[in-house]
Amino acid sequence: MRLLNDLLNMHDGGLDNEGWLKACKKRMVDTFPREDPFSILVPAGFDIDTHQGPLRPSLEADDMLLRIDFVREVDELLKEVRSEYTESLEAQGLDPESVASRLKQQEKQRAIHQVESLLDLAINLVW
Repeated sequence: MRLLNDLLNMHDGGLDNEGWLKACKKRMVDTFPREDPFSILVPAGFDIDTHQGPLRPSLEADDMLLRIDFVREVDELLKEVRSEYTESLEAQGLDPESVASRLKQQEKQRAIHQVESLLDLAINLVW
């Protein structure tokens, strides 16, 4: 969730939507380990052609954030937020409280849309 928070904060930094998605993609590529058939079988840094390099993954690899874990956590968060959001869509009046409630709902919808964009980016990420 720390990565999600960092990515959402990047949007608040004044980037337009396209620039923000580009910066998020770069951050995801830097954060998530490469996913190819050989990286599953041998650790990073091992040269499969010359058979040289470390045979064991480094100790810091235990703390690695996998793309699938990120996608799963963000998807669960979206399911929770969507169910709460649909329950609270009932304010219809023009009194100040109703208007304030609608503005909050619009802000929540904007945040939900940003998280959906990040989820789609993570799912379709190509190195």
